[in-house]
Amino acid sequence: MGINTERDIEANLQIGPTDAGMVRLFIVSDSLEIPMDFDPEEAEEIAEEIRAAAAAARKLTSKKSR
Repeated sequence: MGINTERDIEANLQIGPTDAGMVRLFIVSDSLEIPMDFDPEEAEEIAEEIRAAAAAARKLTSKKSR
């Protein structure tokens, strides 16, 4: 299993600040709840990684459509 392994699982992702000043990613599926808390600096690093991954994915899809 890896990042390219597809799964037929539905989940909901919620993102927001907590009362403790953390950023929470909250993942909910039928049988599982995963709260993940990050300090603001970590959350910004994660956001940068998501942007970089989106840019890389965009390049891959634009190459395939040519």
